[in-house]
Amino acid sequence: MSQPGSIARRALVGVVFGIAVYSGMVFWRGWEPLVDALRDFPLWVLPAACALSFGNYALRFIKWQRYLQLLDVRISTGLSWQIYLAGFSMGVTPGKMGEVLKSWLLRKAVGTPVHHTAPIVVAERFTDLTGYLLLIAVGGIVSQPDYIPVFGATAVLCLVGMGLAGSRSFARLSQKLVARTPYFWRLAPKVEGSFRSVRMLLRPREVVFPTLLSMVSWGLECAGFWLIVNGISAHPVPFLFCVFAYALSAVAGALAIIVPGGLGVTEGLLGTLTRRELERPLVAQLGATAAMETARSQATAAVILGRLATLWFGVLVGFVALGSLKRRFGRIDFDDQGTAPTAAANPTVQGDHEASPTDAG
Repeated sequence: MSQPGSIARRALVGVVFGIAVYSGMVFWRGWEPLVDALRDFPLWVLPAACALSFGNYALRFIKWQRYLQLLDVRISTGLSWQIYLAGFSMGVTPGKMGEVLKSWLLRKAVGTPVHHTAPIVVAERFTDLTGYLLLIAVGGIVSQPDYIPVFGATAVLCLVGMGLAGSRSFARLSQKLVARTPYFWRLAPKVEGSFRSVRMLLRPREVVFPTLLSMVSWGLECAGFWLIVNGISAHPVPFLFCVFAYALSAVAGALAIIVPGGLGVTEGLLGTLTRRELERPLVAQLGATAAMETARSQATAAVILGRLATLWFGVLVGFVALGSLKRRFGRIDFDDQGTAPTAAANPTVQGDHEASPTDAG
């Protein structure tokens, strides 16, 4: 398991990589075309898009609370909310798996072993992905037949992943492989415990509601992108197109798990889809060449603002929450045993949560 310091370094790498990606986009298009594309952009749109993103976080917090309940992790709602938001600071780690920081913070707060709650991140990513697939279907898979193979392949991967997560044989095989791996053999006993948590979180009856919740919550971010695109374009862009384009691009970025936050992959696909949509009504007005250049500038501006209001707004919220937790608990460092801090060491902990049956570790 990665230590918090190494996770923080990965987040920093993601931030630097993000700066490079957006600097490249600006350099590619040039400042003047982007400024011109944003000349009539309504100032209220960006805060509105950020508010919709925050609504996404609030809805998915319901899912987080349900997963904690299933794993019998008892913690006050306020502290749970802070820990949940702090996970967004790791949104630019590969596959967002740096969000396992939430498990380290839970261990700091209530002593729950990391391997017991880390599978929550897996369950969150799985139900987010299935929610996105529903958005892709609703947003235009029928009108975009070229992308049906993408939808089908992703659906098959989800089913395979769900099957493996619930397979006791796969859990035993994984445990045996870890037990035979140098340096990691000590983690073998924890692998089975993690798979038990995954099987509990991804039971069929526990997948449907979180998936629908993810569909609605991520749909709010799609709506934010729709506001931004229409704030830039003089020609109305259909809402369902924005749902389709944003969801498909997010899935593409999620599948590129080695890329921090899907950076570059999500922006590239979202920019291409948006540019094609914006270009259509401009051809008759400006001609093919001018329409393409204008649409590219508008799409680039929309993608940059869209990601600022979604991914990077979330990272900012996460760092604010993490800073609050550091003031509460002191330095975020964890002992090797994973025990909860004592009242003497951390008097703020006592009385803020109920004793957890997993405190014994």
